[in-house]
Amino acid sequence: MLAAATCTKTVSSHPGFHAAAAKNVPYGLPIMDDLSSMGRQEGSFLADLSETAMEALNAISHVSAYPEGAVVMMEGQAPRGVWIVCQGRVKMTTTNRDGKTLIVKISGPGELLGLQAVVTGNSYELSVETLQASQLAFIGRDQFLAFMRRNPDACLRATQHLSRDCESAYETIRAIGLCHSVPGKLARLLVQWSSSEGRAGNGGIRLKMGLTHEELAQLIGSSRETVTRILGDFKRSGVLELAGATMTIRNLAALENLTTV
Repeated sequence: MLAAATCTKTVSSHPGFHAAAAKNVPYGLPIMDDLSSMGRQEGSFLADLSETAMEALNAISHVSAYPEGAVVMMEGQAPRGVWIVCQGRVKMTTTNRDGKTLIVKISGPGELLGLQAVVTGNSYELSVETLQASQLAFIGRDQFLAFMRRNPDACLRATQHLSRDCESAYETIRAIGLCHSVPGKLARLLVQWSSSEGRAGNGGIRLKMGLTHEELAQLIGSSRETVTRILGDFKRSGVLELAGATMTIRNLAALENLTTV
């Protein structure tokens, strides 16, 4: 497991970021003083938490910076705590005995990792690896459980978070199990992203990919070579265009038709 950067610190009660110190922080990430400075967007574990709960969470949180490709949590490990993504993105994966990896979910700022294992006491069901330089806040298991017992609003948010994780898992199962062709699985993934993250313009829908072909393959249970070939077919047929990390979907209807194959 890759270790976090040595800038690890306990979150204090003072709001904001140390902007002046940002240049000295590994991976170019400013140190976070207060989790509430992240914002409380819809879907975030921090959304709708009371000020009392936020202060209590700050008191037990420890923020660390991680480079791209750092393994934060390992499938099968005993649960020692939860992480909140402060900055960056992580992939949540499971691997079989043959070494084949499936990406179950990609998580961003405000999302809570390791919650199910901490609540049940079972081992972590997924591994977590950073997709880019990231900052995560760690809270030990005993401290987090005590925090939830003392703060009913946090307990409700945790329940909602677990429900969304289940919904995400169901969607992954549908995407992989109900589409019989690999082009259909990839098309379904791109259609989902176009709806949630795409921006319309210039006769198409633009997406920032930020994932390798290998990671795309892991999202749909396929291989890198197959994903590369299918993307090439999509390009030649005019369904989409690729320019670096930017994808432009030119024919969304064609992708939607493939999702039923």
